[in-house]
Amino acid sequence: MGQNSPARDVVAPPDEARLTRPDGQPPQRAAEMMVPVPMAELFTIAAQQERAGKLEEADRLLNHILAVAPNQPDTLHMSGIVAFRLGRQEEALAKMEQAIAHGVDIALYLRNICEVYRTLNRLDDAVAAARRAAELAPSDPLCLHNLAVIHYERAEIDESIACAERALMMNPDLAGAHFARAEGLLIKGDLERGWEEYEWRFRIADATRMMPPTDKPQWDGKAFADGTLLLVADQGFGDVIQFCRYIPWVRERCPDVAIACSAEMVPVLRQFLPKDKIFLRWETRPPFKAFCPLSGLPRLHGTRVDNVPVQTPYLRADPARVAIWADRLRRLAPSSHRRIGIVWAGRPTHNNDRRRSAKLSDFAPLAALPGVALVSLQKGPSMDQAGRYFGRAPLINIGAEVRDYDDTMALLECLDLVVTVDTSVGHLAAAMGKPVWILLATSPDWRWLLNREDSPWYPTVRLFRQTVPRQWSDVFKNVATLLADPATVLRATEGSGFRNHTGSR
Repeated sequence: MGQNSPARDVVAPPDEARLTRPDGQPPQRAAEMMVPVPMAELFTIAAQQERAGKLEEADRLLNHILAVAPNQPDTLHMSGIVAFRLGRQEEALAKMEQAIAHGVDIALYLRNICEVYRTLNRLDDAVAAARRAAELAPSDPLCLHNLAVIHYERAEIDESIACAERALMMNPDLAGAHFARAEGLLIKGDLERGWEEYEWRFRIADATRMMPPTDKPQWDGKAFADGTLLLVADQGFGDVIQFCRYIPWVRERCPDVAIACSAEMVPVLRQFLPKDKIFLRWETRPPFKAFCPLSGLPRLHGTRVDNVPVQTPYLRADPARVAIWADRLRRLAPSSHRRIGIVWAGRPTHNNDRRRSAKLSDFAPLAALPGVALVSLQKGPSMDQAGRYFGRAPLINIGAEVRDYDDTMALLECLDLVVTVDTSVGHLAAAMGKPVWILLATSPDWRWLLNREDSPWYPTVRLFRQTVPRQWSDVFKNVATLLADPATVLRATEGSGFRNHTGSR
């Protein structure tokens, strides 16, 4: 959620190991022999390798073709796709642009290049390419879906929804367009219509499968007491933390509830269900009458912006672990300093990570403030950035000591404030009723809505939004200005247990 043994080399005895040709020279190795292959056939083989995920081999074959025909448009474009998938975005863009310059101005290639532009934050070029693709193929709904995605990233939500709806007029079963429409409706606060479209997420071609095939129905929200309802903790950690608030509502309707989840989520979910109702492996789950993804509960609940269940805190730290972390921080952080927990990056595998993550260096305005101690809650590869920190404020780098969400909750209980990009730590602190400032991209995840500093999902959250895509400087300057004013901080966190300057609660 085996691997064959590697083959062993068979070595012949020294006197028998080499056959000799009549001239006394060893035979030429097969790898050194040149066998002419038609260019079209070589391209077909490379394309097959790319589809099979054998990117290095595809890259090698395509480079052979380009060595002979450096301006061959189809090869340039395919080589750009391979380079993009290998993480070489600038090379990918150069090759795709070269292909178009040499005459391949077709909708498919423009759709592909617009994704590269989007990744490189060249959103004007991305939308221009997407529009050109739609002009060249006006009856292709995929071009309109692609344009909807670009408009969303540009925070042009009405245009995004309009493009998705035009695509659906051509193909009502285009799951990606339904999902694009869902995100647009949800971020605008039209939750009632948005939830219905959101159900299409599981039909997207490359979507991660929620569960193995089953003949059991998806729960329709109606009460039953003659069987088990199996919840599935689908999607990311933050989603699970956000939507687990619905479990008490579910248990009022179906008293026998079990949940399938990843091991990381057990500290969160056992606050709602007994441990013997939490299953980490599909084979061990109990027989069930119906199932429901956790992210599908808001739709069944009928959640709108004005009736979000917000009985916070709905997560609590273990007092024994709180005592351990409180003692640890007392020895590491000056008692007179405000303890500000920080997270600068999410998981790099998240499909929105390039937009949502920052760098530790972006926190420089906070690090320059007097009377502040920064406590790193960062996990994953981005932890390494702490080794290059030289700010005025002490940085308590204890992320590596945080083993699980139980530790994270206990540590959050010992802090005055959390400042984080859009990660599960922000959800966790907010679910505990702790003051948390969440830093958002210009086109954030739908749950944070548009043009507001608060969140209907979490009363103690304050939102700070980029004004320029992928530029964090103004966001952090704003955060530092507010943090420098104790009155502002106290107003933002009133009643949330903010420590005073002496370190007492």
